[in-house]
Amino acid sequence: MIRPIIHRQLTRGDLACLVDEIARMDVSEGREADEALQAGAVDTVLDSPAALEAVLGRGGAPAPLPLTLLWYIPIRAQLRTRGVTDILLADYAATLPVVFATSHSQRAVAQGENGMTEWWRYVAALPQGTVAQAEAAADAAALALWWAGCFPEWVERGGEGRGMVRAYVTFAGRMLALAADLLEVSAPEEASLCSRAAEARTELHAALIEARVDYIGEDPHSSESRLNRFLRRLAEN
Repeated sequence: MIRPIIHRQLTRGDLACLVDEIARMDVSEGREADEALQAGAVDTVLDSPAALEAVLGRGGAPAPLPLTLLWYIPIRAQLRTRGVTDILLADYAATLPVVFATSHSQRAVAQGENGMTEWWRYVAALPQGTVAQAEAAADAAALALWWAGCFPEWVERGGEGRGMVRAYVTFAGRMLALAADLLEVSAPEEASLCSRAAEARTELHAALIEARVDYIGEDPHSSESRLNRFLRRLAEN
């Protein structure tokens, strides 16, 4: 079962690298970030506009930071703009591209197949009402969200265009709701997370879609793409 792993795995070294990048962009902002970290205000730094700017740069290549931070900080920011301030949900969403970065599960979907059919077949084949089925449902949801959020173009090849992407998000919500129901007694904390993720599935998907632009897609590091991202951020500000 995919669980949020990023926040608890952040090291002092990771955060020091982030502060260095913030200082490289703005010395005074870097000093403030360092003081906040020294005071234990990690979330304040992670949620700061300076951290987001340091991670994304000004239209250039992504900052030389751990993969966890490159996903986590933008996704936290995207969710906040959508009214989702649940840190665990941000952690969950950012965990998906990190965990699945080296996954081989992309082969079937990349070849134009409908992943939902295979994932549901696997979930349904497990003993009904068991923890094993709950965890399989949660994993199926994670895969569906990851695909719909990070590789929507490939998902569209397996069905009716954008309708298939929406179907993946809906499927993720149903699998998360199933997992929440099955885990309610044996693992109430995991059940609560799954329930909240099911309710926020649309926002989680939107955050992944926005965050992916800097790392995945058609020529994300070309000069034109970098310039377009820089101009878009200027317009947003």
